Amino acid sequence: MEMTNYLNKQLGGLKSSAILAFSQYAQEIPGCVNFTLGEPDFNTPDHIKEAAIRSINENHSHYAPSNGTEELRQNASEFLAKKYGQQYSADEVIVTAGATEAIYTAVLSVLNPGDKVIIPTPTFPLYIADVSLAGGQPILVDTSATNFKLTPELLDQTLTKEGPQVKMLILNYPGNPTGATYSQAELDALADVLRGKPIFAVCDEIYSELNYDQPHASLTKSLREQTILITGVSKSHAMTGWRIGLLCAPQDLAAELSKIHQFTITSTATVTQDAAAEALGNGQDDATPMREEYRQRRDYILSVLNELGFQTAKPSGAFYIYTKIPADLEQDDVKFAYDLADNGHVAAVPGSYFGPGGAHYLRLSYATGMAEIKRGMQLLEKYVAKHRAAVQA
Repeated sequence: MEMTNYLNKQLGGLKSSAILAFSQYAQEIPGCVNFTLGEPDFNTPDHIKEAAIRSINENHSHYAPSNGTEELRQNASEFLAKKYGQQYSADEVIVTAGATEAIYTAVLSVLNPGDKVIIPTPTFPLYIADVSLAGGQPILVDTSATNFKLTPELLDQTLTKEGPQVKMLILNYPGNPTGATYSQAELDALADVLRGKPIFAVCDEIYSELNYDQPHASLTKSLREQTILITGVSKSHAMTGWRIGLLCAPQDLAAELSKIHQFTITSTATVTQDAAAEALGNGQDDATPMREEYRQRRDYILSVLNELGFQTAKPSGAFYIYTKIPADLEQDDVKFAYDLADNGHVAAVPGSYFGPGGAHYLRLSYATGMAEIKRGMQLLEKYVAKHRAAVQA
């Protein structure tokens, strides 16, 4: 008897992460410069680490309240209000095990089998997987022709086509993998399309502190009653391993969302909550020097890619560059990426791994030091020059 035949049927349609598999492949190549994963190369600020040490010494080793400690939820409320004008009381904040658990909780709380979810692509594949696991139907909307942004016209066309089964829209801004983000006016226009319809907007704003060219905008300001906000400290405070996310929604929705959270993990670790409370309470500007360093890295990589003939939309946020492979090079992005890793010793994720609109693109994460970035760009220049010389010979 093959027991795998009796597992949840949704698992059969899911594949392991191609991004992680490619990253692992590249890590085994000696001397390969890895631009694959969105892992900040900065360390958690010292004052946050010291808060965690105090928490341990004060024996904060017991269960925290399921929705999070009062201090962290209050600090999160004040941080969001001060930084972005987002108004959530402490009772409307749920502390989750990273933004990934927040996404899972939101999706599982809202969807019934067969419900449709609009997901603009290229996008982070986790959203698609979570929707599928919940029995929902991902509706992937290619935004490559609109600067990797969902427009009101495209949203309205999709809603008309897909009918009343649409239950949710998932937006990620600044976005992974493109670095694209929205102005408040653009989000207000999307809100006008959704307003009054029984559709939830799940807004993943985990990169909110990494906006380079404009203040962070949010759909929560124009459609609060239908919006579920997801954020956290992973990217803003270089705390990926601490696993603290924030799930925010109007109080009546938050009370229902908390049920999935309670029955999934009970509560996040008390010590890491104390650290996150310090981050949001006394480290509100911790991301500023990181953001400026990321900006310099972005601009340097863009200058090299432009010289090499890569077509790249300047990312407005996050720490990713999504660039189109020049027409005179291999156009199969998977083949190109593996050959670049094998023979050029540069690892960039194939764009097609992020859904429709990603073919012929590569994603480079610049969450790595400038010295390594410069080495990677030098290797890329050599690789491109070699291949162009071979074609001309």
